[in-house]
Amino acid sequence: QSNIIKAEFAEIGERYNDKRRSEIIPISGDLSIEDIIADEEMVVTITHNGYIKRLPTSTWKTQRRGGRGMKGAHTKDDDFIEHLFIASTHDKMLFFTDRGKCYWMKVHEIPPGLRTSQGRAIVNLIGCEAGEKVKAFVSVKEFNETDYIVMATRKGVIKRTALSMYSRPRKGGIYAIEIREDDELIQAKVSHGDQDIILATYRGKSIRFNENDVRSTGRKTMGVRGIRLGTKDDYVIGMLIVKREGSVMVVTNKGYGKRSDLSAYRTQKRGGKGVITIKTTDKVGNLVGIMEAIDDDDLMLITDRGIMIRQAVEKIRTIGRNTQGVRLAKLDDKTYITSATRVLKDEEENEEEEAAETEEE
Repeated sequence: QSNIIKAEFAEIGERYNDKRRSEIIPISGDLSIEDIIADEEMVVTITHNGYIKRLPTSTWKTQRRGGRGMKGAHTKDDDFIEHLFIASTHDKMLFFTDRGKCYWMKVHEIPPGLRTSQGRAIVNLIGCEAGEKVKAFVSVKEFNETDYIVMATRKGVIKRTALSMYSRPRKGGIYAIEIREDDELIQAKVSHGDQDIILATYRGKSIRFNENDVRSTGRKTMGVRGIRLGTKDDYVIGMLIVKREGSVMVVTNKGYGKRSDLSAYRTQKRGGKGVITIKTTDKVGNLVGIMEAIDDDDLMLITDRGIMIRQAVEKIRTIGRNTQGVRLAKLDDKTYITSATRVLKDEEENEEEEAAETEEE
């Protein structure tokens, strides 16, 4: 029997006795985990309550216009997908907390999930300190010298730091901004070096200025004044970086809001009191949300009782900046809007609208 095996191996050796086709070469330097992970695009979703997951882009098959769409996740009753974007497995995610710290995670380190799964809590993945809350995140392909991280605090401080200064992460996070004890970080976004920034306050004021008015500084610095708050009970509720030349959408805590042309917000020097972005009254309430929106977006309103109200941006009338706005939601007594955000348009709603238009024709 052993002779038969030897004969068969000898025959195989003669039949396939060709030169090696693969080449073995020495590697110079260290081998990182990215070298053995395929560079492929992933869909990353983040919910309003801070749950994250990634899954292959092939999970969402291409459909014809008017299709029913596909459910993106099974979320809790008071949660929904707020952010959905495409990122490479080699990209990096920067997470910024209310205490001014930045935590670093690579996209391939985000736990993969099923299309209908909720995902994992961000705070558990990045190792925040007790009591820290994630306030903002950015996705980065490369830490170049031309882009910046722009941060805004509740007290009206604005800061700009070169993106390249965040290229060396630490396990326990790094300081992104020095914050006073009575202040907190509210937002952080990537800018490209010559964009306009709009800050908005609870009392309905806003200011627009170019980012070059904010000198770029190191990571552990406090920043400069972005807007001068008019009253002690006023504070910054949001920041947007002008990107799409859409309209500016604002929402109050009593369910009023409006769209205004971006051109109505004249460019000023930073540090001023700004202009009225919505007239706040006892009836209208105070400002809780500002965003840049286009007709293809949807608006999601969330109340302090966990009720979510969704509507198409295109159905909200565009009016002047110095006005009270229109009613977006009819609220019960002692019920208030706590936050407002722009979300992806609902495919099923699109189908129903198009079907209705077809019937009318």
